[in-house]
Amino acid sequence: MQRILHVDDEPDIREIVRMSLSMVGRFDVEQCASGVEALDKAEAANPDLIILDVMMPHLDGEETFVRLREIDALADTPIIFMTARASSADYQKLRDLGAADIVIKPFDPMTLPDQLREIWARSGSA
Repeated sequence: MQRILHVDDEPDIREIVRMSLSMVGRFDVEQCASGVEALDKAEAANPDLIILDVMMPHLDGEETFVRLREIDALADTPIIFMTARASSADYQKLRDLGAADIVIKPFDPMTLPDQLREIWARSGSA
């Protein structure tokens, strides 16, 4: 796992994730500010892993997930949701959709890369 696509509408979250993954984790990070932008750029980015915010305007994370899965080149790419939602029903809904896992906001930028590596290993993509 080297290339990660991160999708979040919040500039501050994008910056924290970018710094965490590129500086601490040494990953190549491509970022998008919306689900629409992700759909435009995802296939060309050729990510090994996608991190997707749940609550975004216009095209939320769940709909973006479904549409990313329709792109043949990304059909099996592990997708992790990142959310501040705290309900176990929300988590179960995302897992039922096919999420590799869920990262809870707020997250620790120093441990996020290792958390993603663990999820990657569990997803069977390693």
